[in-house]
Amino acid sequence: MDEVIWHNGKAYRKGYTTGSCATAAAKVAALMLLRQQIIDNVSIVTPSGATLHLNVELPLISPAQATAAIRKDGGDDVDATDGMLIFARVRLRGDPSIIIDGGVGVGRVTRKGIGLDIGQAAINKTPRQTIEAAVREVIGPGRGADVEIFAPEGEERARKTYNGRLGILGGISIIGTTGIVTPMSEESWKSSLSLELGMKRAEGRERVILVPGNHGERFVREQLGLDPGDVVTMSNFVGYMLKETERLAFRQVLVVGHFGKLVKVAAGIFHTHSHIADGRMETLIAWLALCDAPHELMHRVAACLTTEEAMTLINDAGWQRVYPAIARRVAERMTELLRFSPRPPRCDALLFSFDQQVLGSSRPVAELTEAFR
Repeated sequence: MDEVIWHNGKAYRKGYTTGSCATAAAKVAALMLLRQQIIDNVSIVTPSGATLHLNVELPLISPAQATAAIRKDGGDDVDATDGMLIFARVRLRGDPSIIIDGGVGVGRVTRKGIGLDIGQAAINKTPRQTIEAAVREVIGPGRGADVEIFAPEGEERARKTYNGRLGILGGISIIGTTGIVTPMSEESWKSSLSLELGMKRAEGRERVILVPGNHGERFVREQLGLDPGDVVTMSNFVGYMLKETERLAFRQVLVVGHFGKLVKVAAGIFHTHSHIADGRMETLIAWLALCDAPHELMHRVAACLTTEEAMTLINDAGWQRVYPAIARRVAERMTELLRFSPRPPRCDALLFSFDQQVLGSSRPVAELTEAFR
């Protein structure tokens, strides 16, 4: 696929999803079964309306079934499934039903909350629809087919994804709402994080701990002694995930993260990646001023390149009182973001350092953690 988009002055090549691969593989396998001949390429129309012309790999035919593979190409948005083969095996049935299932390397759903029943193959709704439509187009209304989607590398590749945390075990997911992978897009990443949040709610949890990443998750487990099952990664998408907690009607949200990441939220920055905004030192200096810290300290902090460097200066000068003040402001900003909700969750924040020490929290730590025990 040679379509490109432009981002920050650079061209990025688009790709196609595992769902498109599975659809194309199923279509060509059905064609080969009916025609009893090898086919080297196949075309499909994606849900977004784009036409894909794809090469077929490892075609195999017998009188009873046909198998074909399409190689996943994520374009310039390389992920864990890029370059792997997605197979489809098609057999005709004695009734007009089309039954779609997953085989080797396609995960199975083991937990509620991701829109598929427990025990189902992890083939999402849109790919199921496109696979069925493509096969139906080939076999017509009077025939039926069993369609098995499989991926021999799937179990190994899935270890590099969020599938295990989502309760999808044994392989990859067959996903894609548009059929096309758009490089630099954050939407699929945000959707996967939201899925995990929805799964927690489906389990009956009313409280959730949001962390930026692995450091936060480890801190919650090792330093706070809380259940990792209450933790969901939010990455840089603080505002998005807070809105999702509101949508899912959580009662309490505790954000736990490194000071250098969450200090941005105190300034009302709800997407914390540096390409969106920074303002760490400016925010820190403002709160030092509100805590009546000396001008000399603020000038020295202004010259720092990292928050860790600034924290060393603050700690040496004895102005650690700024950290709880900032933690309270983070919680206030979270609450302000959800102020129009009819029943917003209770919002709190806890900040820690690189050496895994609590710096400050919006309420006493014992009070915050008690609700999660």
